[in-house]
Amino acid sequence: MSKETAKAAHAIDLSALNEYLSTACPEVGHATAADKFAGGQSNPTFKLTTDKGVFVLRRQPPGKLLKSAHAVDREFRVINALQGSDVPVPKAYHLCEDTNVIGSMFYIMAFVDGAIYWNSALPEIESTQTRTAMYDEMNRVLAALHSVDIEKAGLSDYGKPGSYFERQLSRWTKQYRASELEHIEEIESLITYLENNLPQDDGQVSLVHGDFRLDNMMFDMSDALHPHVVAVLDWELSTLGHPYADLAYQCMQLRLPSDIAHAAGLGGLDRAALGIPSEKAYIESYCKRRGIAGIENWTFYLAFSFFRLAAILQGVVKRAHDGNASSEKAMQLGAMVRPLAQIANQTIHQDA
Repeated sequence: MSKETAKAAHAIDLSALNEYLSTACPEVGHATAADKFAGGQSNPTFKLTTDKGVFVLRRQPPGKLLKSAHAVDREFRVINALQGSDVPVPKAYHLCEDTNVIGSMFYIMAFVDGAIYWNSALPEIESTQTRTAMYDEMNRVLAALHSVDIEKAGLSDYGKPGSYFERQLSRWTKQYRASELEHIEEIESLITYLENNLPQDDGQVSLVHGDFRLDNMMFDMSDALHPHVVAVLDWELSTLGHPYADLAYQCMQLRLPSDIAHAAGLGGLDRAALGIPSEKAYIESYCKRRGIAGIENWTFYLAFSFFRLAAILQGVVKRAHDGNASSEKAMQLGAMVRPLAQIANQTIHQDA
């Protein structure tokens, strides 16, 4: 697919959008421009300029989609449910489930002014104290997310309670198989380990984000010593699940190589010199905030996180192969699937 063809595939028909919004959500106003944000592998996201201000439109990608993928309707629901909570989210305006309006389901939310950092080593930040504070703020938000009262938020039916990792392992194995383009022995070894080491369900159920990492946070950096998250973004994979899935997914970043393409990891860097907490310290802070003594079966949770990311990236590669991916760099991510499985297998053997 050429750049021009890809751009055309994601373009929004403003006249059709305005005709719809004039009655469905007039408070957004009349759109004059829809500019696609760079990056983002899953749901194309646009800066929507209207006569009433600036908003964000997030849509499903065009073309045939994997079952349950690109759930912008679920994103909208959870963002709406978290309004006014301790978890910062943009204001949600409208969900359009009619795919005839612009060619796919979409929703509109507020445009939040904040800084996004793509490299988890935070090279743009000069102060080690600021880096420490940013990681502690992410830790606070994660603990707040897992402390949300699901019933009060109206999310008691947002996912199936119990057996979370068993269901997730089944789901992502199926997603991986549906996207598989070649046999990767390291992935097969990882799947076997996960199937043979599933921990017993401990009954913990919380709202989980599903992709909780630095570049899905927007920071207000006006006070360098007290940076705070003003919006958590990209809720497509959120559900009711086990809180340790989010925690392990973020801690996985500590083990990823620093030169990896997808949100550069921290492996091999002097994290103490950078002011970035160790995995042990990060987990201890989280446990203290949640009032829990510690975490058992940590190796499994980490290994599962590696597999899940590998399955997600394999889906991106398959969409690029089929001509539906939203990023021109999608095919490059395919080279990461095997290394992710290799790191997971190393983690398993090291912690055995």
